Amino acid sequence: MAPTKVLTGARVVLPTGTVDGGRVTVEGTRIASTGPENAETLDLSGHWLVPGFVDLHNHGGGGASFTSGTAEDVLKGVHTHRAHGTTTVVASAVTGDLDLLARQAGMLAELAQQGDIAGIHFEGPFISPCRKGAHDEQLLRDPDPAEVRKLIDATHGQARMVTLATELPGGLDSVRLLAEHGVIAAVGHTDATYEQTLRAIDAGATVATHLFNAMPPLGHRSPGPIAALLEDERVTVELINDGTHLHPAALRLAFHHAGAARVAFITDAMDAAGFGDGRYLLGPMEVEVADGVARLAEGGSIAGSTLTLDRAFQRAVTVDGLPVEDVVRAISANPARLLGMDDRIGSLEPGKDADLVVLDDGFDLVGVMRRGEWVVDPRLG
Repeated sequence: MAPTKVLTGARVVLPTGTVDGGRVTVEGTRIASTGPENAETLDLSGHWLVPGFVDLHNHGGGGASFTSGTAEDVLKGVHTHRAHGTTTVVASAVTGDLDLLARQAGMLAELAQQGDIAGIHFEGPFISPCRKGAHDEQLLRDPDPAEVRKLIDATHGQARMVTLATELPGGLDSVRLLAEHGVIAAVGHTDATYEQTLRAIDAGATVATHLFNAMPPLGHRSPGPIAALLEDERVTVELINDGTHLHPAALRLAFHHAGAARVAFITDAMDAAGFGDGRYLLGPMEVEVADGVARLAEGGSIAGSTLTLDRAFQRAVTVDGLPVEDVVRAISANPARLLGMDDRIGSLEPGKDADLVVLDDGFDLVGVMRRGEWVVDPRLG
């Protein structure tokens, strides 16, 4: 068994608040209440200690794709994000041929069963051509519940979320189907009205896929989906905090109206995250990444992001001015709860997985631990 580790001196963010000069004991793969007197001790004075990040919506990284890559590609992307603090990641697929998506889901399901990823998210093909973003319009389709069920079945119980334009024919029935099977129904890439969105929430939709993006803007006479998703206590809203997808005022608006308990930071990352500028594929679509911003080579629509969650955390505190405790909820606790994994991850409490991130006083990442093992060792920095 790995030796007990005791991390001392840091500002530790717990569900009850921040403890200055805190102490976290790691025994094997879990956080423990106490440890032996001769335990290995690491002084983290001057640092922050926060739970490992949980990403609900991620298409790849490190030059590798979750959408169309091999198992080795997926693991490369997972390890890239893990080195940036994301100790739990859901692999997101983009619009494609239904049979191809089902085959990819089978491969991803094996990785989920092994514990490498936390499940699968289908972003498309059941989305609106009016708000398609970086999805191939020719492959879009209405959310027929039978076809939704086909994709869910292909995951062998590892489906976690499906993004739908719920106003399309079959949309509400598909939401009900997903809710019955314990899969998150997310409203996104939608052209729905305010009233249509409310009906989707009543049918069981509980997440807003990257709020503000790929949906009608907030209007004072036609409030659209944004107002419905922000005001309903049953909905958690995803936000991409990279400085490109959202103006800081929009992010603060979401936090103000939804509250910290209903926000989940995501990356919506594609292959270039943690890798660099260049030409990539997002599903069948060619993407040009320049200065860290991913856009379709044809048309210029934003095509995912190159974000990692350590950057989202740092920006939320230093640019957006959010309290550290609120950011931890949005980047760890809330997504863990949505995944039904908050008994194991999402907070620094005894009995939970020893997934944690060490940040310096400027909120730069200097350490990552996953299940008791250092992925990024703060002693080597």
